[in-house]
Amino acid sequence: MKARVTVMLKSGVLDPQGKAIGQALNRLGFQGVGDVRQGKVIEIELEEKDQARAHARLSDMCEKLLANTVIENYAIEFK
Repeated sequence: MKARVTVMLKSGVLDPQGKAIGQALNRLGFQGVGDVRQGKVIEIELEEKDQARAHARLSDMCEKLLANTVIENYAIEFK
């Protein structure tokens, strides 16, 4: 089973990389770009066949390693 985990900073948390990307886009002539938030996408292949158990395992992975849940949110989707 393949899954995609998207990790993003929580709203209100300073995102210097997102700000730098937004400024660079503006300098390159891309007008009308508002707030930019930068995150990460992690694709994981699991041997698990049961989606509920796979989701539970992925949540555990996120809580322990993939996301800093103090400042980041994560979303899990299956492909």
